[in-house]
Amino acid sequence: MITGFREAAAGLLPKPSAFEGIIGGKPTALYFIRNAQGMTAAITNYGGRLVGLVVPDRDGNPVDVVTGPGSLAGYTDGPEYYLGAIIGRVGNRIANAKFELDGKTYTLYANNGANSLHGGKKGFESAVWDAEQPDESTLVLSLRSPDGEEGYPGNLDVKVTYRITEAGGLHIGYEAHTDQRTPVNLTNHAYFNLNGEGAGLINDHLLQIEASRFTPVDEGLIPTGELRPVENTPFDFRQLTSIGSRLHDADDQLAYGGGYDHNFALDSGKEYALAAVAIGDRSGIRMEVHTDMPGIQFYGGNSIPEGLVLKHGSASDYRTAFCLETQYFPDAVNQPDFDSIILNPGERFSSVTVYQF
Repeated sequence: MITGFREAAAGLLPKPSAFEGIIGGKPTALYFIRNAQGMTAAITNYGGRLVGLVVPDRDGNPVDVVTGPGSLAGYTDGPEYYLGAIIGRVGNRIANAKFELDGKTYTLYANNGANSLHGGKKGFESAVWDAEQPDESTLVLSLRSPDGEEGYPGNLDVKVTYRITEAGGLHIGYEAHTDQRTPVNLTNHAYFNLNGEGAGLINDHLLQIEASRFTPVDEGLIPTGELRPVENTPFDFRQLTSIGSRLHDADDQLAYGGGYDHNFALDSGKEYALAAVAIGDRSGIRMEVHTDMPGIQFYGGNSIPEGLVLKHGSASDYRTAFCLETQYFPDAVNQPDFDSIILNPGERFSSVTVYQF
């Protein structure tokens, strides 16, 4: 890395004062974690959001690879794009905003057409988390989601640990406990541009996903229940492929999502393994995603508009960033052939995802 990388990294990230506020009677703040080499993440306890992540490019220069606003108001005012947020109680979509558990039907808030998306009207992205920073490289966030919140049963206690490793990884560990049976599917919704925030489109990034099947969806982006082979489709990313190379193919799945917004069934299942690789075409930055989740949602940023003001005043482009969200499959609570997301009392939800640079 270049001399003074740590200081240069700090200059790319927002000031803590920009995230100071009070929401729901709880104070918000911005926290920084870093390793000895200077790789630095900025995280706010509002939604547990990853605000910035500075890593070295091929020449050792610092690049902020996470897209988002530079102030608390940038997240609280205007439409919710889940930028950098912890997602819960259930990430992704639940069909018709309903599920049945132990003979009872639970009705959720429909915030995505007829469906419930990313926890409902006010999911974990809108909560102010309790924060503890045990050392320079680690931030621990905790939250209680009370029984009945957004229609879900049970008191759910959640802990998310962010850590920058000495090997150059952003480690995210998820834990949850409940006192009633309830669905849980936690993930992170960071938007990446490996050429740097505000560096234009991500269509020329190279992407590889370790999945030979994906879950096709209907027009409402709810999985049909099929596990479809990716072979001979625009969803075959088993080798490094530019994101935009097949984006305009005549394909009903691309039409339904307005591009890529699909869950891939990882070949590794629930074994911790490499799930995906992305490479910035200009920066040379390589990001590997390792996880013990069975699926990964590749979202090409299709709904992010042009003109969203980013951290340093630059404006977003259409498809200015992408997401790789590790997860259980969408609508799993209504799909008996998918892995169950029901957490029982006395059990622990536990998952790890590492974004390795």
